[in-house]
Amino acid sequence: MKRMHLAGLFLIAGGVADVAWAADAPVAGGAAACTRLVDPYTNYACLEPWLGMSFAERLYNYYRLEWGRAAAPVDPKAPPASRPEWPPTPQSTPPMPFSEWPYGGTTNLGVTRPSSVDSPLMAALNNTTAGQWMNDNHIQVYGWLDPGGNLSTSTVKGGNAPAAYSYNPNTVQLDQAVIYIERLPDTVQKDHVDWGFRVAPIYGENYRYTTAYGLFSSQFLNQNLNNGFDIPMAYGEVFIPQVMEGLMIRFGRYISIPDIEAQLAPNNYMYSHSMTYTYDNYTNTGIGLTLAASKNWIFQLGVSTGTEALPWHVGVNIANPDPNPLYPGTTMLKDPGATPSLTAGVRWTSNDGNDDVNVVANGINAGQWGYNNLQWYGLTYYHKFNDAWHISFETYNEHQNNVPNLLNPLVTNAAGTGFFNLGGTPFSPQYMPFNAPSLANCGNTAVFSCTASFQTFLLYLNDKITPLDNLTWRAEFVDDYQGQRTGTKTRYVEAGFGWQHWFSPQIEIRPEVSYYRSLDAPAFNGNANLGIAPNKNFAIIGAADMIIHF
Repeated sequence: MKRMHLAGLFLIAGGVADVAWAADAPVAGGAAACTRLVDPYTNYACLEPWLGMSFAERLYNYYRLEWGRAAAPVDPKAPPASRPEWPPTPQSTPPMPFSEWPYGGTTNLGVTRPSSVDSPLMAALNNTTAGQWMNDNHIQVYGWLDPGGNLSTSTVKGGNAPAAYSYNPNTVQLDQAVIYIERLPDTVQKDHVDWGFRVAPIYGENYRYTTAYGLFSSQFLNQNLNNGFDIPMAYGEVFIPQVMEGLMIRFGRYISIPDIEAQLAPNNYMYSHSMTYTYDNYTNTGIGLTLAASKNWIFQLGVSTGTEALPWHVGVNIANPDPNPLYPGTTMLKDPGATPSLTAGVRWTSNDGNDDVNVVANGINAGQWGYNNLQWYGLTYYHKFNDAWHISFETYNEHQNNVPNLLNPLVTNAAGTGFFNLGGTPFSPQYMPFNAPSLANCGNTAVFSCTASFQTFLLYLNDKITPLDNLTWRAEFVDDYQGQRTGTKTRYVEAGFGWQHWFSPQIEIRPEVSYYRSLDAPAFNGNANLGIAPNKNFAIIGAADMIIHF
């Protein structure tokens, strides 16, 4: 509420400034006949004079310029934003979190122009030497702040889990502060090779969902800090348009494919994330190829070191103080999931852009129990009914093999004499005291391990009620067959409703309410890190955040 009052004062101040400028003469150095009262939405040539000269003035004026609008002023001289033969762009931002149906692993092919992100920071820098150098080289720096909070029926610290992105109940938090430093390759043109890159540091509560083992991971795995730092994206790209309709080569750490949702706050319909996404593959580190075979068909192929696994863990061994049937040697791999892995996907989009299907296998290897070594096989589907309504659907199955059996007393027991307790696995508490991969409820006390599977079905229904407002209904079903992902062997259902309201392309709020239920056992209001068993089979969570772009 305090932020809403500040926003109101911001607008009042802007109105006063308008009156003060009523008698302004043409601004020196500006376009002919331009004063600060000439609306850049009416005459784009007046944008620079309208913004002013100093950094602070231009930053303030850019937020004021876009307030209440659904887009930035359009430069009539700008080149086309997409290839003319390409399927039409199905959505708009605002009010949706994306304009193209998401598929990940690449800068969108056929629809990306360099320096195309609408950024108040870049507008404020535009008349400086640094800003002009960045513009000349198509480099942009931008980002956002995302504070949020929730009210929950859970009360234990960490007790909202396995619901996500509001780990601690009944609290206000900094979800994420993010900076993008990037160069977007031009994928609309077809006459020259182009290149790009992105480095995206993140700080806040949400780092716990992006952490890769071996990269700043001690914050999460050794200290369980509430706020932490990560770099979920650090990659380069080369775009080769002469190969069919375009080939993109991406290398580094990047968001896994395909997925409706993403780690970064503005890329999601709702403040919270589905359980489907929470226990999904997040990032891969490696090389990915994305080929546009035609305007309708895109193929993806990648090789990585697994999921949330880093190259410097490949083949690294640690001492095994308690050899056992699963890890019989005196040494064992530090992360068995850090191994060469395959990703492959195919995408089809209809000519009218209203339908889109992605079928993907991600992070595929032998499937040995690892930090997050998920063998992911899934599908996403999007359908646009009309300009107001569309659905997004996702389903996947993932599994890991040879997960130690928590029901076998030789693996783990209350006396602490099981080989898991004594350090006989890579993820025993001696090596990973917090947030370690869970064991599996194998259903049979005689076996030492089993395959742990996880099945999901997720649906988003969206109604664009105004150019600045979207209503979202979320429904999902999750089956954690052996309890290895969420920590409880149970099926889950969840229903959520959210409203995304944009004050401008730069500021949005997302209030929501969700109901979660575990059907077979209590799964909420517990904390495995604190040794607190869950004691509720439901959670009702009301939450909201505000995203302020810069």
